[in-house]
Amino acid sequence: MSAFLLSIHVLAAILTIGPVAIAASMFPRFARLALATPDEPGRVAAALILHRITRVYAVIGVLVPVFGLATAASIGVLGDLWLIVSMILTVAAATILVAFILPGQKRVVGALDRGAPDAGGLVPDGAARRLGMLTGVFNLLWAIVVVLMIYRPGSTTGVGR
Repeated sequence: MSAFLLSIHVLAAILTIGPVAIAASMFPRFARLALATPDEPGRVAAALILHRITRVYAVIGVLVPVFGLATAASIGVLGDLWLIVSMILTVAAATILVAFILPGQKRVVGALDRGAPDAGGLVPDGAARRLGMLTGVFNLLWAIVVVLMIYRPGSTTGVGR
C-alpha cells in the first residue's frame, strides 16, 4: 500500500505542482506584454489562460500533501525532521500562492479586462514584476521540498549517504 500511495503522491506532484509552477512563472512576462499592448488579443488571452491554469491546478494541488501525509503515515516517518521541514515549506509555498500570487494575478487580469492602467492601487507592470519574484520564491520552496523528498536524511535506501 505504501508504494501505491507514494506513486499517487509523486504523480499528483508532477501533474499539479508542475503546471502551477510553469504557468505562474510564465504569467508575469505575458502580463507585461499584454499590458504594454492591450489591443493585441493574443497576448491578453495568453495571460488569462496562464492565470486560469494557475488557479485550477492550485485547487487540484491539494492532493499532493494529502497523499504525502498518507504515504508518510504508512511508512512511519511522520515525526522525521526532513518531513516536518518539508511540510513547513509546503505550507509556506501554498501560502505564497494563495495569499499573493493568485490575488496578484487576479488584479493584473482585472486591469487587462478593464483596460485600466491601475490594478487595485498597484501599477500593473509593477504588480507583474512582483509576481515574478514571488513565483521564484514559490518555485524555490518546491525545489527544496523535492530535494528533501529524494535525499531523506536518515533514509535506509542508501540514497544521500
